[in-house]
Amino acid sequence: MRDNDGRKLDHKTLEVLRMRAIEQVAAGAHPEQVAVALGFHKNTVYGWLAKAREGGRDALKAKAVPGRPPRLSATQISRLYGLVAGVDPRQLSFEFALWTREMVREVIFREFGARLSAVSVGRLLRTMGMSPQRPLHRACQQNPEAVQAWKTERFPAIRAEAKKAGATVYFADEAGIRPDCHAGTTWAPVGRTPVVANTGARFSINMLSAVSAQGALRFMLHEGAVNAEVFVEFCKRLLADAPGPVFLIVDGHPSHRAKAVAAFVAGTQGRLRLFFLPGCSPQLNPDEWVWKNVKHDRIGKTGVTSKADLKSKAAGALRRLQKLPALVRGFFRDPNLTYITA
Repeated sequence: MRDNDGRKLDHKTLEVLRMRAIEQVAAGAHPEQVAVALGFHKNTVYGWLAKAREGGRDALKAKAVPGRPPRLSATQISRLYGLVAGVDPRQLSFEFALWTREMVREVIFREFGARLSAVSVGRLLRTMGMSPQRPLHRACQQNPEAVQAWKTERFPAIRAEAKKAGATVYFADEAGIRPDCHAGTTWAPVGRTPVVANTGARFSINMLSAVSAQGALRFMLHEGAVNAEVFVEFCKRLLADAPGPVFLIVDGHPSHRAKAVAAFVAGTQGRLRLFFLPGCSPQLNPDEWVWKNVKHDRIGKTGVTSKADLKSKAAGALRRLQKLPALVRGFFRDPNLTYITA
């Protein structure tokens, strides 16, 4: 097939060329010369001229390509979107909480009486702007009213008070990492599952960190449980690095609410103040993104050989993130966290 073969073109482009061909012939060009110039057979151009004589220019316009009519109307597709988007399948009497193509297929038959294949359902879901995604899990004990009040009332007041006091607002959290934290995929021959060598020993490292909306990250590693004493040590280090007062926002972990912590905070004479997030609301804490970056994006894709190796990898991942303030600031662009910089 020639490089300038007109059969390679789409329908709209062909329509433009047909119009151009009859215009050039009408201007005095020979049909066979026009055919050569546009990359068509002479009989094709003569056919266009015949159609133009019989039906005018409208006869040369591109026509819709016929195909099987859709099984669902636009109204039905809109209703299906409302049934699937943001709805727990258990509300529609399904056993599982995650949508599958088979479940959507059943909803389509139940609601509209139409039978579609699983492949067709997948194609339909994509045309509706959906894709398979790993969901976030939220505690059912979360209080939506408290979350909304935190976003619209409590935190704006904390931010205003921090600005007045010249304080830095940090969000802090703790997380553990173990050698059996695995994430990611790799390429391998079909049917041959690749193997990554790791230690079989069981141990963990606890990490404490705090982030600010300006991109600052402070962290500490600890072997053993995180209690009030450990948290106080982290707070001391945080204060040592801060040029002024620190407003530290944490969750309701027992180590944060311990009497020893309260006594330490009182002894800082206002340099450190603690504020507590609503219960069961990790999505309000940008520090959760630190753990995703360190555990899932970094350590989970490596092989751990020993406790020292795990600690080294955790420290390396946190130091790397510490040198990327733009990435840390990007955590705050999570839709659940825009209240912080609004």
